Amino acid sequence: MSDDNTTLAAQDTAAERRGERPGKPAVEAKQVHKAFGDLHVLKGIDMQVMPGTVTVILGPSGSGKSTFLRLINQLETLTGGEIDVNGEMIGYKRLADGTLQTLNDKEVAAQRSKLGMVFQKFNLFPHMTALENVMEAPVHVKKMPKAQARELAVKELERVGLGDRLDYYPGQLSGGQQQRVAIARALAMKPEIMLFDEPTSALDPELVGEVLAVMRQLADEGMTMIVVTHEIGFAKEVADQIVFMDGGVVVEQGGPEIIDNPKEPRFKDFLQHVL
Repeated sequence: MSDDNTTLAAQDTAAERRGERPGKPAVEAKQVHKAFGDLHVLKGIDMQVMPGTVTVILGPSGSGKSTFLRLINQLETLTGGEIDVNGEMIGYKRLADGTLQTLNDKEVAAQRSKLGMVFQKFNLFPHMTALENVMEAPVHVKKMPKAQARELAVKELERVGLGDRLDYYPGQLSGGQQQRVAIARALAMKPEIMLFDEPTSALDPELVGEVLAVMRQLADEGMTMIVVTHEIGFAKEVADQIVFMDGGVVVEQGGPEIIDNPKEPRFKDFLQHVL
């Protein structure tokens, strides 16, 4: 069986486990390129992420992993290629004559509302409590009534194990707790897909587990997730698809078993240094 078929089989199995029906990709990248001036960061990325599955992207620093996530969430613009989210091209619309027209800010915001993103840095408002941080976007972006937003925020903070920290300010929380508030904040917008950009890399080692536990829970609930991380154990346990990137290209991809049996020398070398 080819690598592509192996990957799809692994994803189908995971989808069945989580009660999802395999179908069209939730995210599909087609020959994605990104350059910053003369620096060519992504050099033709092809990738499919099926609904209800977890894709973990591994790779050394500078391989383009985070840039790829930022393109999906339209924090950067494509240099070339196409990214579709749930069958809809992001950033552009195709006109009747086949030409592409850039979306306006309102249209981009509508597309981005379907995605939640969690970064290395928590970016919480320091003058707001955990509850207020989670309420902020539903109230000001979705124009949700405050009472309804409060109920939603409490529910999401309880979901990430912080129901007893509603009135704590970020400075009163550990790094792991702050990152869990950031996850709750993203979930409060009811995203269809969650993007995680090295969510544990800024944490002390003893705090990593509590964040990974929340991410495992989301995976078990059937959330479609793309995770950039160096947590190999998490990748083996939770991922349905592993993608190893280096130098702006996909070097190897497949099911989680490729961590124990990598084919590409560059992937083998990477694993020897991180395991």
